[in-house]
Amino acid sequence: MENTEVKEFRMPLIGDPAPSFKAKTTQGDISFPEDFKGKWIILFSHPADFTPVCTTEFMTFASMQDEFEKLNTQLIGLSVDSIYSHIAWLRTIQEKIEYKGMKNVEVKFPLIEDISMNVANKFGMIQPNVSTTQAVRAVFVIDPKAVIRTILYYPASTGRNFDEIKRIIIALQKADAEQIATPADWRPGEDVIIPPAGSCGTAKDRMSDKDGDKYCLDWFMCFKREKPESK
Repeated sequence: MENTEVKEFRMPLIGDPAPSFKAKTTQGDISFPEDFKGKWIILFSHPADFTPVCTTEFMTFASMQDEFEKLNTQLIGLSVDSIYSHIAWLRTIQEKIEYKGMKNVEVKFPLIEDISMNVANKFGMIQPNVSTTQAVRAVFVIDPKAVIRTILYYPASTGRNFDEIKRIIIALQKADAEQIATPADWRPGEDVIIPPAGSCGTAKDRMSDKDGDKYCLDWFMCFKREKPESK
């Protein structure tokens, strides 16, 4: 009797170890996350090759690749298309597409072939109420310890905000390095939050802050001023 049981995957959550896998990509075979040990990773999926929104996204990611590399961040794309489709699509992008001043864009980061949808299922990228044959627009930010730190999902009709994805990487790295948190709409160079609440102390404590870089709006809401970078 044929076994028709469908294997189910639990969608990974923030704080979970990133699921491991081996895959073929446009940059060769990879073992994930072992091949990227010590790096931050942006693993993102797109619905299909040769589609307009996905094309603008790949051109933007590729144009920003050097910026992400300076943040010790590896880009990895995925769709359920074949490696041959990936290669043909990326060649078309480089040779024919010009968008917002970007042209001759070469995508150098790995793009995973996932015809079996094995990787997409492990990461909850296949969402049946949308499609059973395409991945949604998912973004997983994974830290150097292979722990999932941020998850973003977008509908097929909405392209991603790449400035926000970069901002998330910078904010997470700063939070880890300095044990701080970042407020709403935070941008690099702006004041940061001192957790836990109340760690800034009383008004009298603030007066004794020799550097004058801490201040509180209330007992539960304290900030640290960011000092301008010396040129």
